[in-house]
Amino acid sequence: MKTKIFAALLFASTLAAGTAAAQPAPYNEAGVTMGHWHIISKDVEANKKLFLAMGAKLYMPGGNPLIAFPGTYINLNLGMETGNGTSQGSVVNHVGFVVDNVQQRVAQWKAAGVTVEPGGNGRLDQAYVTTPDGVRIEILEDKTQGVPIRNEHVHLSLTEAEIPKAQAWYAKTFGGKAGTRNMQPVVDIPGVQMRFAKADAKQAVTRGRILDHIGFDVRNHAAFVAKITAEGIKLDEPPRKAANGSTITYITDPWGTRIEIIERAPLGPEVKS
Repeated sequence: MKTKIFAALLFASTLAAGTAAAQPAPYNEAGVTMGHWHIISKDVEANKKLFLAMGAKLYMPGGNPLIAFPGTYINLNLGMETGNGTSQGSVVNHVGFVVDNVQQRVAQWKAAGVTVEPGGNGRLDQAYVTTPDGVRIEILEDKTQGVPIRNEHVHLSLTEAEIPKAQAWYAKTFGGKAGTRNMQPVVDIPGVQMRFAKADAKQAVTRGRILDHIGFDVRNHAAFVAKITAEGIKLDEPPRKAANGSTITYITDPWGTRIEIIERAPLGPEVKS
């Protein structure tokens, strides 16, 4: 009995330590860090339950639910719209988290009611979770990390000829570092690795789908917008103040990924569940 109590307390303290770090990574030299991905949710409560079971924090800036993991936020609604089309089939095929122990976390999540799919080819260091709306999340393992779970990657699906162009565009636009992972091109931006996979055909744009857009936080909105417009990038709309005090605008990458550029206002207190 004492052993079980100790194990429960140990898990609770570990989870608390991980969620205490639920904030963006430090800005790079371009003043950019990973911000969020935005789900146009048909069932906000079901999504909240899923992410909280996986170890997230909950905030309510401007009255809208914002899920926080180390390295990223997740917005769960967009006005009264509802998205159509899962992440697979769009330019943003899936997103990814890294946990300290896949099998341990999978067991905990399943006990909390989360449906988890096994990794490919019998891999024990990989799993998949799909949100109630159809956003696919790859789960990978890093036993050396100091938090139970953190954001890791956004995986774009592009035709082969477009991959080097996309890698160069993300590195230039967001001050990222181009490199490779498993012999595949990537761009590292604080809080996220942009990965690029070959698709046989052009994928659907993200706007209007379940995963409508991704977002990057910037240190100085006006300066960053001036930089990218000088580089020839067109804004989808003029910069504006959101109801919660953040300054935002949107761009769309050349392959159809909608991207929010945000100088984020304070979130306010965490909402305890």
